[in-house]
Amino acid sequence: MFHGVAAARTRRLLTQVLAVLVAAGFLVLAGPGAPRADAAATACPGRLVKTMTFATGELRVYKNRQYACAVTVAKKPGARRAMSVSVQPRGGRAAVDAGAFTRQAGPVTVHALNRCVRASGAVAGRGASTGWILC
Repeated sequence: MFHGVAAARTRRLLTQVLAVLVAAGFLVLAGPGAPRADAAATACPGRLVKTMTFATGELRVYKNRQYACAVTVAKKPGARRAMSVSVQPRGGRAAVDAGAFTRQAGPVTVHALNRCVRASGAVAGRGASTGWILC
């Protein structure tokens, strides 16, 4: 009797270990994948609601139920250059990220439940601005 119970426990343990090893093998083989060309799309929560393209990059605005988020992405990532992004809810203070970046400025997020927002972004002196949106 003892031999049968021990054998069943050993089989169960080996099955669990094998399952973990197989899962780990899939993770190693799959890896994180090729780097996404559009990694900034995951920087903000919510869905993309507005994209404004300009000569040196683009401004992306995202919205979920309670928050609005914005990011400025350079058209050609590389050398550090001046970039900025801001998003402001109507009646509120703007959230701003500005500096010398290689790829993107932001994300910046504001509480915008039932509020209009406006956003602006710039890369190397060229930029774009939305008016009041999401009203």
